[in-house]
Amino acid sequence: MTTTRVIHRHLQHLPPAAVSGRGAYLEDGAGKRYLDASGGAAVSCLGHGHPEVLSAMHSQIDKLAYAHTGFFTTEVAENLAEHLIRHAPAGMSHAYFVSGGSEAMEAAMKMARQYFVEIGQPQRKHFIARRQSYHGNTLGALAVGGNAWRRAQFAPLLIDVTHVSPCYPYREQAATETSETYGRRLAQELDDTITRLGSDQVIAFVAETIGGATAGVLVPVPGYFKAIREVCDRHGVLLILDEVMCGMGRTGRMHACEDEEVTPDLLAIAKGLGGGYQPIGAVLAQGKLVEAMSLGSGFFQHGHTYLGHAIACAAALAVQRVIERDGLLERVREGGERLHTLLQNTLGNHPHIGDIRGRGLFWGVELVQDRKSKKPFDPRFKLHARIKRDAFARGLMVYPMGGTVDGHYGDHVLLAPPFICSDADLALIVKHLQEAIDSALVSI
Repeated sequence: MTTTRVIHRHLQHLPPAAVSGRGAYLEDGAGKRYLDASGGAAVSCLGHGHPEVLSAMHSQIDKLAYAHTGFFTTEVAENLAEHLIRHAPAGMSHAYFVSGGSEAMEAAMKMARQYFVEIGQPQRKHFIARRQSYHGNTLGALAVGGNAWRRAQFAPLLIDVTHVSPCYPYREQAATETSETYGRRLAQELDDTITRLGSDQVIAFVAETIGGATAGVLVPVPGYFKAIREVCDRHGVLLILDEVMCGMGRTGRMHACEDEEVTPDLLAIAKGLGGGYQPIGAVLAQGKLVEAMSLGSGFFQHGHTYLGHAIACAAALAVQRVIERDGLLERVREGGERLHTLLQNTLGNHPHIGDIRGRGLFWGVELVQDRKSKKPFDPRFKLHARIKRDAFARGLMVYPMGGTVDGHYGDHVLLAPPFICSDADLALIVKHLQEAIDSALVSI
């Protein structure tokens, strides 16, 4: 394959063609195998080619592929919703199925706005989110996101959203602060921002429970989200948590907010929901929001052609049943401890590794020019891209990004391997990652 009619992510580079996948590995047309250490983009939680998921999809195709939700529901969508709500945070009563994470965030934002319209507070118009966040590429999701590079050229099209500080202890926690006082400072910043905008003017605070691709797995300090939840409740503001990347078992809990002991009003999920076998995302909603719409207008004023797609729901239900039956959440926690140990032992004293952070099978490695000052590399080197290239040449897929610090400076590598990775796979991931980092650094 030398030419293409596809608009690829990089128009001057034609990627190799993936032709098959099995377990934690993908294979290209030349027969080269790649260890998928990032799950694509933290998607392939069960790896590739899982026989039970494929069987469930085939079975659904034989019965029904598609029925528009303006006319029908389907048994498989109802069963998936029942399964998700049974495992959801307290108070969640319904699921709204879409085709991916960006759509989930768009739906959550519109549902939050409609809730206040339904209960007689239509003046609420503001969303507050965090810098160095990522919530999707559709215009609404891009607006609440704090990824400066992705936002820049589309800024004139975006709604006005107020952004506050991320929970980024490696760079923004003062030496004189404890984790608790740092978290309280951030909660106070949110409180002050809501007050400035007007307590009766703010719709929701939007946050990734664990920051994902933009800043490289930002794990909240203890008590941060409890303090945030208290601020939201005091002002009557909704809390929307984006767990598109960090949720559905990735951290070793079904929902990352479980470790924070916080329940959101709306929870966006995708990626690990269907494990990449079909495009699917969802919004899990608290009962009070659904009740307000039900007793008010009687419907959610939103929709897409492929809502609740039967094959996507069948794939997702099969993925979730395998996770539950095979005890994979515990396996993620155990594998996460092993991966953390391997990363610390191999890279913990590396002169250009500033921080290693994560939870479960969700880890970020931040690179620095100087460990003491935490000075990042010059962006012109595109260190993250060099690492990706060198890792790929070694048959390792990782998920790096630049702009870690402020949208311009900084480099990190994100790891999100499949839940089914063996100890040998984890060791190979770290070995090849170290080699790729060192090789990329030599070329600078």
